[in-house]
Amino acid sequence: MTNTIYDYSIPTSTGDEISLREYQGKVILIVNTASKCGFTYQYSGLQDLYDQFKDQGLVVLALPCNQFGGQEPGSNAEVQEFCQLNYGLSFPVMGKIDVNGDQQHPLYSYLKSQAGGLLNNNIKWNFTKFLVDCEGNVVKRYGSIRKPHVIAADIEKLL
Repeated sequence: MTNTIYDYSIPTSTGDEISLREYQGKVILIVNTASKCGFTYQYSGLQDLYDQFKDQGLVVLALPCNQFGGQEPGSNAEVQEFCQLNYGLSFPVMGKIDVNGDQQHPLYSYLKSQAGGLLNNNIKWNFTKFLVDCEGNVVKRYGSIRKPHVIAADIEKLL
């Protein structure tokens, strides 16, 4: 049997695990994030997307990662505080994970197998985005430089 996005669980900011089955039937935008990155301003655009489409079934999942230049050095609690104080995020900011290497989270192995990158499948930097349709299919991958508002049309097509 082939895996789907719903076969994976991810850590919450409190250390629990949540199954992605919780989001079945929703369009999901999965983003590896960092608080001290040149792309951190994209939190605002992600919140705008969430505000625009949440009532139609969009979920944004931020997955903090410290693998790129040590740009997410804080604890899960510190990440939550940063996101609330600086961006007022209302979408889920999960627990920290690795997206590449020997300790990469299994979800990222799956995401990368479904939507590869340029040259190789590794995540190149923070704020790489994966768009998943309401049936759990990985539809598209967007690099860090792709600003969230540009993804709005793709999200709208899936809702």
